[in-house]
Amino acid sequence: MNIEKAWEILKKEGFKKTDKREQILEIFSQTEKYITARDILDVMMAEHPGMSYDTIYRNLSTFVDLGILEETELTGEKHFRMQCEADHHHHHFICMSCGNIKEIHYCPMETLQNAIPGYQIENHKFEIYGNCPECH
Repeated sequence: MNIEKAWEILKKEGFKKTDKREQILEIFSQTEKYITARDILDVMMAEHPGMSYDTIYRNLSTFVDLGILEETELTGEKHFRMQCEADHHHHHFICMSCGNIKEIHYCPMETLQNAIPGYQIENHKFEIYGNCPECH
């Protein structure tokens, strides 16, 4: 997702454009990696010394709820990245060392659907964790 699309969503949902929200979105637009709220705070403290972790986390939660960010949990901590703009269904390999991702163009749901006949699946999330070739 690009920043313009994110602002369209925020505006539609009644959120005001603020310098802090703008900076958070800018940070995400500059990376494909999953990053933490702490990573965002470290960057933002230079311009906003009084910035709180709670303010960042509230904004990140709002962005996830609105479909602007994706979230996953790595090593017991939530990590976030800009929502994929791909027009096809896919999943991700996520490097646990550097946070880089690789798209996986295979979905195991067809196989799993056959394993649980009669159950109606509403949604799913499939992620693979490990180390990328650079971190291995």
